Amino acid sequence: MRPEQILEVIGTNPIITAVKNREGLKTCLETESGLVFILFGDICTIPEIVGEVKAAGKIPIVHLDLLGGIGNKEIAVDFMREQTEAEGIISTRPALLKRAKELGLFTVLRAFILDSMAFTNIQKQIDHIRPDCIEILPGVMPKITKRIVEETEIPVICGGLIADKEDIMGAISAGAVAISSTNQEVWTL
Repeated sequence: MRPEQILEVIGTNPIITAVKNREGLKTCLETESGLVFILFGDICTIPEIVGEVKAAGKIPIVHLDLLGGIGNKEIAVDFMREQTEAEGIISTRPALLKRAKELGLFTVLRAFILDSMAFTNIQKQIDHIRPDCIEILPGVMPKITKRIVEETEIPVICGGLIADKEDIMGAISAGAVAISSTNQEVWTL
């Protein structure tokens, strides 16, 4: 699936289900969300997890940094491309995102905005990697979200600590294209 197509799906439903266990996976497959951020699994289980998401007609994006037994080398991205049906990856590691882009996978740069240095570093990483999206955490900082949106043409997703409709509206109003959340109560708002 091309990045533009994935961005269209995000535009249709800006609430991205993020799953951290089997229970969350089962529940998210029953939601309207077209995109699933997979935040759990290991080298043995990820092909099956991704397959379940695809079988439900949803787009699986795997957080590569959180997978057990897979490592943080570029070969891990090759594994995802060859051994799973994942449409993309999430990572904080520029080398993994760069390799994913080379292989035609959708890329999400996950950035933790902890201080002004982290904020400044995002632009450097964007210029180097050119990810398809940026996911900023925590996602409950509308002023920071707005600033990032204004300074880059890369679509922004807000994740982390999104707890209610007010958080969603704050992120979207600040210019985020979507929010991601493991909070199942948010998935149906």
